[in-house]
Amino acid sequence: MYLSAEQILNADSFTVEEVEIPEWGGVVRVRGMSGTDRDRFEAQMLNAKMDGVDKEKGLERYRARLAAACIVDETGKRLFRSDAEVKRLGEQPAQALSRVADVAARLSGLTDEDKAELTGN
Repeated sequence: MYLSAEQILNADSFTVEEVEIPEWGGVVRVRGMSGTDRDRFEAQMLNAKMDGVDKEKGLERYRARLAAACIVDETGKRLFRSDAEVKRLGEQPAQALSRVADVAARLSGLTDEDKAELTGN
């Protein structure tokens, strides 16, 4: 049996994982991005002509932007939404951000090839 549009649109299919972050002294909830969130995340890295990745934009705060897009509270609401918050998040230990970013990438379907393309490598 095939799914209907209503079944797809009403599905609660986001995977959430709790990730222990010793550097922060606790646990964060990481949720995979929606299609819209992932498009927005990827668009932040495009050059002005929107025809390729700007390597500098791709690398700048990559882990912090990915973590910010996926760290949520118990209701699923993102904790970090403003540019200022993402910038401050980027100043956290790289090991902690990498731990979150790795889970966020996996839950959002970002492959190694996607990551390489998005960071201009």
